[in-house]
Amino acid sequence: MPGTLEGVRVIDLSTVVLGPWASQMLGDLGADVIKVETPHGDTTRHTGPRKSEGMASFFLGCNRNKKSVVLDITKESGHQALMEIIKSADVLIHNMRPRIAEKFGLDYEKIAKVNPDLVYCATFGFRSGGPLENNPAYDDIIQAASGFSDLMTVTSDQPRFVPSIVADKTSSFNVLYSVLAALFHRERHGGGQAIEVPMFECLVDFVMVEHLAGSVFNPPLDNMGYKRLLNKERRPYATTDGYLAVMPYTDKNWQDFFEATGRDDLKDDERFATMAARTTYTEDVYRTLGEMMETKSTEEWIELLTKYNIPHQSVSKLDDLFEHEQLTATGFWREVEHPTEGNLKITTPPIRFSKTPSTIRLLPPQLGEHSREILKEVGYDDTAIDSMVAEGATKEPT
Repeated sequence: MPGTLEGVRVIDLSTVVLGPWASQMLGDLGADVIKVETPHGDTTRHTGPRKSEGMASFFLGCNRNKKSVVLDITKESGHQALMEIIKSADVLIHNMRPRIAEKFGLDYEKIAKVNPDLVYCATFGFRSGGPLENNPAYDDIIQAASGFSDLMTVTSDQPRFVPSIVADKTSSFNVLYSVLAALFHRERHGGGQAIEVPMFECLVDFVMVEHLAGSVFNPPLDNMGYKRLLNKERRPYATTDGYLAVMPYTDKNWQDFFEATGRDDLKDDERFATMAARTTYTEDVYRTLGEMMETKSTEEWIELLTKYNIPHQSVSKLDDLFEHEQLTATGFWREVEHPTEGNLKITTPPIRFSKTPSTIRLLPPQLGEHSREILKEVGYDDTAIDSMVAEGATKEPT
């Protein structure tokens, strides 16, 4: 069965994670994704373990369902070839700052003249029009600027980065939904448009969902920060032989938990009675919970908590996820044979569609693997392509 976005062509000029992971998701949904790279390739081609040059693990993680075309757009022939490819596209994604995009003739005003129906998505560090619009930005920079790293002072003596590229990946989802929304608008009303997805504003929006707290009111009713989360006692709890995440959440959950553990003395404790009270006394609540968890083994707790339908899960290490019963049962992991990299273990698209399933049709490409194929599609013959190869305007795998 065809994917949801079958027939949609996406040109991905982005690098690293933010744009590439978003375009990979579009590819999983059935879009024809063309990854346009410089002669040196995306930087992630050289990040992490690898069997062969240019095919590192990081690149393999966010570039499936794409074709790779090399174009040196600093050369006239490379830039012109890109314009020809853009004419055939429905979507363009890039992560160049406004000044850089304009320098290379890739700002929306110029591209709209080439293809007025194009959905043009620019994603970079800071929203244009502000003093930081042309500042470089990576995940660490945005975690710091957005207040995200400061949240970690709850469990540390200083700001810390979360060990995941949350700014990049949350912004990737913003790219995904905004592109889909613009395509929907074009389908209903016609015409392309420009989209801007700034990492900083996206992550501040992400953080403030719960942490705006009392400051949502003017004047503020309370300090910023969601007290339940800003609590050093909130953590996976030590059992007698491991760790377990347990979260009695509703009033019933707590009453059931006290019944299960024989703590009738806490059933009428005002600190645990309601959600509002538990938020007010959050450190007492989680400290008490932690002390109780230390009295039984992990398996004993799992059996008891399951009986009373209280939310819980054991703590997985990264290696544990390969054998996780849920992931195994649902076919989340998949082994594939890559033509140059051999056997690979990859994730499958996590979202299911009943009529238009997401599929893995193409494995991550070698640098320039599809240069000739795509250039031919837009009207170049072998002689012209050979000339571009000789000039260094394009490249094919050796």
